[in-house]
Amino acid sequence: MNRLLLLLPLLLGFGGPGALAQQQPAMPASTSTPTALPTAMRTYALRLAPGQDLRQQLEAFVQAHQIRAGAIVTCVGSLTQATLRLANQEGPSVYRGHFEIVSLVGTLSTNGSHVHLSVSDSTGRTLGGHLLAGNIIYTTAELVLGVLDDVEFRRETDPTFGYRELTVHPAQPKGPAKKPGRR
Repeated sequence: MNRLLLLLPLLLGFGGPGALAQQQPAMPASTSTPTALPTAMRTYALRLAPGQDLRQQLEAFVQAHQIRAGAIVTCVGSLTQATLRLANQEGPSVYRGHFEIVSLVGTLSTNGSHVHLSVSDSTGRTLGGHLLAGNIIYTTAELVLGVLDDVEFRRETDPTFGYRELTVHPAQPKGPAKKPGRR
């Protein structure tokens, strides 16, 4: 009982800042600290139509709006064809039928996007992988995309495996506005 009374102030947060943290074992230090920059998010809501290619429409949207750092917040919809690059495979795998989009996640940027798709068939069997061109909308794809204006996503070669991986940088100001009549 006395131990509980001694711990109660710590559990309720009355032990001062970090009091409870001092009681917990330290986490092992990682070899590198990830870059994490705080940023506000603004969003776009859009719907893609039957027959459109999900990947191509996402890329066109990113280019048209010059999105330098974005994320897929949510997506629901359906496909008649799913084209994915499965884990550790070189080429695409193509599936034809009727599929529900159960997950679409990833980072978006004019400097390179990285998106994963999961779909399920009429039996509930689910498969997923890297989103490639060739994912054809059946009835709809309803998306919410988030844009992070304070940062810029870049793809830089990581020496560990040689892949171009995400790096996060403070956003550089867009070029100065051009005055009318000048080139």
